[in-house]
Amino acid sequence: MSNVFEGKTVILGVTGGIACYKAAYLTSELVRSGADVHVIMTESACQFVQPLTFQTLSRNYVFTDTFDERDPQVVSHIDLADRADLVILAPATANIIGKLSSGIADDMLSTTLLATTAPVFIAPAMNGHMYEHPAVKRNLQTLESWGYHIIEPAEGMLACGYVGKGRLEEPHLILESVKRILSSGIKGNRDMKGIKVLVTAGATREKVDPVRFFTNRSTGKMGYAFAEAARDRGAEVILVSGKTSLEAPEGVELISVESAQEMYDAVMSRFDEMDVVVKAAAVADYRPAQVYGHKLKKGDGPLTIEMARTKDILKTLGERKKHQFLIGFAAESENVEENARRKIESKNADMIVANHILQDGAGFEGDTNIVTLFDRNGKICDLPMLSKRAVADRIWDEALSKGLGEGRL
Repeated sequence: MSNVFEGKTVILGVTGGIACYKAAYLTSELVRSGADVHVIMTESACQFVQPLTFQTLSRNYVFTDTFDERDPQVVSHIDLADRADLVILAPATANIIGKLSSGIADDMLSTTLLATTAPVFIAPAMNGHMYEHPAVKRNLQTLESWGYHIIEPAEGMLACGYVGKGRLEEPHLILESVKRILSSGIKGNRDMKGIKVLVTAGATREKVDPVRFFTNRSTGKMGYAFAEAARDRGAEVILVSGKTSLEAPEGVELISVESAQEMYDAVMSRFDEMDVVVKAAAVADYRPAQVYGHKLKKGDGPLTIEMARTKDILKTLGERKKHQFLIGFAAESENVEENARRKIESKNADMIVANHILQDGAGFEGDTNIVTLFDRNGKICDLPMLSKRAVADRIWDEALSKGLGEGRL
């Protein structure tokens, strides 16, 4: 991906949260990438980090006051708004998000934001309960509907002591997201327009009785990232999802299922009309041979549950495919390459995405992944640790380079 920041004027808006210190690193990295960075700080932000820090890193004056007009030839907030090629808000507090969604302009940052027509990227950071508040959710949805780009916060330990979603995304991942979106916008990247995509995501549940079921640790994040990336590139997307806490992506047809059999039926009934299928779901390999109609009571001794094999969705697709491009996953804890090569042959897939689930930054539940791509000719490439959305885009790039969207469709 080309350096989209080279020669660009970037406004970095910094608002009052403990994550301000990460904005200093963000400033440094933008400057290193060739950007002309102009930082605007709110009064609250100055309580956490001094403007001199950002002035030193950006080599530009830091604006904190709407009425501090340093150049009599221009109105500062209008001049900055007009010159900006892009704006990044990081960290973005609930306060600035509320102001922006309501059209309030009462300080240097909010007046500049209302005046700019440049792309705006918002990276929220706040307490998890604040982030989940209906007002904050509504405000973010409003901004997104207006064309603002939201870079979701990460999950983890927050400064307040809570564990949850609300941490400012790591600076390198913020820049990665901005690069991806800007690259797509600059190129008019709709390279999957007219392609019909089906993605499976999440875990299946196999019932034991009305209370218990067997499942796994998949959250659906990788599959949802695939669906969103394909949608943003112009594809018509169907997402067949097991149980997950993720919100349904806008502009994607969501089909919710529970068991492996339900996922099999949903995929097979739509397969013929698809151009590509991504099997990112973690489907149960086995199910209880008997499902009890009432709660299974505990006894004094051990319990044995007989398990029956579920249908192999990817293998069936490989046997039935005509023009379709099949992408499967190999989540392994050992012999990753060997198992991936075996799988691409046994399943008749076109591409296998393999990862070592015990490796830090890869596998289930997290927001990042580390994968190796294989096609019928062998290994394509190793990808470093990236956000799951960035992984999805890189895989779509590779799939398109292998013929997806050209002669085979």
